[in-house]
Amino acid sequence: MPVLSVIVPFHNVEKYIGPCLDSVCAQTLDDLEVICVDDGSGDEGAAVVESMQADDPRITLVRQDNHGVGHARNVGVRRAGGEYLAFVDGDDTVPRDAFKRLVSSLETTGSDLACGNVMRLHRNLLIPSWAHREAFAKPAQRTHITRRPLLIRDRMLWNKVYRRSFWDRLGLSFPERMYEDQPVAIAAHVGARSVDVLARVVYHWRQRDEPGSSITQRCLEPGNLRDRLLSVSQTAALLAGDAPQLKPDFDRDTLDIDMSVAVEALAGMGVSAEPDLVDLAVRYLDGVSREAWQSLPYEQRLLVHLLHRRRLDELAGFFAQVRDGRLQPRVGSAGWLRKRWYGRHPALPGHLSEVSGELSLQPRLVSLDWRDGVLHGSGRVALGRFDVGELSRVRVRSWLQERGTGEIVQLSDEESVPTWEDVELEGGDRVPEHGFPFRFAFDPDVLSRARLARHGHWDLYVRVRGHGLRLEGRVAGPRWLPPLTPAPRRRSGVWLVPGRNAKGAWGVRLRTAQALIGECRVDGGDLVFSGEMSDVGDGEPVVRLQRRSDGEEMYFPVALTGQDFLARVPLADIDESIGHESWWDVVIDQGRPIRPLVRTRQRTVATVDERRFLIDRAEDGCLLLAER
Repeated sequence: MPVLSVIVPFHNVEKYIGPCLDSVCAQTLDDLEVICVDDGSGDEGAAVVESMQADDPRITLVRQDNHGVGHARNVGVRRAGGEYLAFVDGDDTVPRDAFKRLVSSLETTGSDLACGNVMRLHRNLLIPSWAHREAFAKPAQRTHITRRPLLIRDRMLWNKVYRRSFWDRLGLSFPERMYEDQPVAIAAHVGARSVDVLARVVYHWRQRDEPGSSITQRCLEPGNLRDRLLSVSQTAALLAGDAPQLKPDFDRDTLDIDMSVAVEALAGMGVSAEPDLVDLAVRYLDGVSREAWQSLPYEQRLLVHLLHRRRLDELAGFFAQVRDGRLQPRVGSAGWLRKRWYGRHPALPGHLSEVSGELSLQPRLVSLDWRDGVLHGSGRVALGRFDVGELSRVRVRSWLQERGTGEIVQLSDEESVPTWEDVELEGGDRVPEHGFPFRFAFDPDVLSRARLARHGHWDLYVRVRGHGLRLEGRVAGPRWLPPLTPAPRRRSGVWLVPGRNAKGAWGVRLRTAQALIGECRVDGGDLVFSGEMSDVGDGEPVVRLQRRSDGEEMYFPVALTGQDFLARVPLADIDESIGHESWWDVVIDQGRPIRPLVRTRQRTVATVDERRFLIDRAEDGCLLLAER
C-alpha cells in the first residue's frame, strides 16, 4: 500500500498535463501512486499520460466520459489505496518537496489534515495567491479553523494532504457540478479534529491565458453561476449548523467575491434572468447578518441589496453607473459626540448606508513643474466616489515628509471648496469627480546642508480636516496618466528628483549621479538613450534590464566614446509582459551597477509589434521601462 495517493483529474489540458505529472513524479516523497482520471478529453492529453505511464509504473490512467471534475475526483478516490490522499489539477504543478512536508507533518502531529501556502503560476512567473497569503503567513500545528478563522478563505482542495481514515470517517465526496471543491474543503476543515498549517508553498495554481479555458473565466454563464451559488448555499448551511461562529467570516468573503460575480451576471441578464438563479442568490442573502453586509464597499452593498430585493431592472441600471464611475451618492454625517458618515441614495435603506469606515482620501496631482527654481504643484482630493457637497468647505494641508527621520517641510495650508471635474481613467474614459482643489510650492532653499547630505526620500502627503473629519494620505495617481514628471534640479551638488514610485505615489528624492541621460527617445522600435558618465572605469559597459517582479535580466550593448555613452534597446526583443504589467529597471553595468539619472522631462508611450511600452522615470529618477 503506498503512503500517498495523488488524484489528478484532467480534461483538455494536453499542454499542461506533462509538466503537472513531471512535478508529481519528481516528489521527494516517492512512495506514492498517481491516479489520472481522463474526464472525456477531446485532445491528446490521455496519450501524454500513457507515454509517461510507460516510464513510471506509479501512474495509473482511468478513462471516463465527460461527467465533470467532481465525478472524476470521486472515481479517483475509490481507486486510491494510500494512507493519505492528495488532489492535483491537471494544469497545475507541485513544488518538489511539498508532499513530503505535508505527510511528515501529519505523521508528527497526528492531525487529520495538513495544508500549505499557494503561489499563482502565470507562464513562468510565481505570484503569491491573495486567497492564501494571510491565512498561511505563520505556521501552526494541531490547530483548527475555529481558532484560525482566516482559513475560511482556504476553500480549495489541492494545497492539502488528507488522512484517508479521516476522509472516510466524514464520508466526504464531491458534488457532480462546478465549484465542487469549496463545500468539501470547508467540511474537511470543520470536521477535522486538528489541522496543520504550513507557511511553505506547497502548490502552484496556474493562471491560464486561453480565453474560456477555465471555470472561473466562464463565471458569468448561467450554468456556471448556478453551480457557484449551489456551492455557496451548501457551504453556508454547513457552517450555520456545525460552526456558526465562522459564518460571518464566510459571509464577508462570499459577499465580496461570489456575490460580485452574481451581481455582474444577473445585471447583464436583467429582468430576463432565470428565476431559480435569483432564488438561489436571495436565499443565501436572507441569512447574511447586518455586520457582514456592512463589510461590503458602499457601491457593492447597493448592488447586492438590489439583487436581494429582486429589483433586477434597477440593478442593471445602477451596475452600469458603478462600472462607468457615474454613481456619485451624496455623503453626509449624523451625530454630535460620535459623528457617523452615510452615503445618501434613495435605493439603499439607512441601516445599510454607513460609510464611516470607508471614507478615505484619493489625492492626485493635476500639474507639477519648476518655475523660477521652485516646484509648483496643484491637485485634487476626493473622498472616494462620493458627492462631498455637504462638507462645503474644509482645510487642505500638504507637506513633504522624509522617510526615516520623519522631518516635515510644510507646503500649504488653505481652505478649499469642493468642485466637480471630469478626470481621465487609465482606459481613456472620463468620469466626474467631486473633490477639493489644492496648490503648493516647494522651495529647495528650505533644505539645510544636513538634509541635503542625507540623500533622503521625501514623500508628498495631504490632509483634509473639517466637519469632524480628519483624513490624510500620500498623493498618488496612475503612472500612465499625466502629469509629466518634472526634470531633476541640482543644488549644492545634490540632485532634487521629483518622481513617483511603481504605485504612483509622489515625492522628491535627493541623490548624486554617476551618469546622466540627456536624451531618451523611441526610434524605429528601439529605445535609444545617451548621456555622460562621470567615471568610465576599466570595464566594458552594458545595459542591464532587470524585471522587478522576478529579477529576470536582459543585456544590451553600450557604445562608449570618452565619457559619452549611447545605448539602443530593441523593444521587440524584450521578454513579453508577465501578468498585467512588467516593470524593468534600466541599469548601466560596468562591473558595478550605475543607475543613470534621466534629465529629460518627457514620458514616452510607444507601441512596437502590438506591444505597448511606457518609458518613464523610477522613483529615484532612473530610467524605467514598463509594458502592459
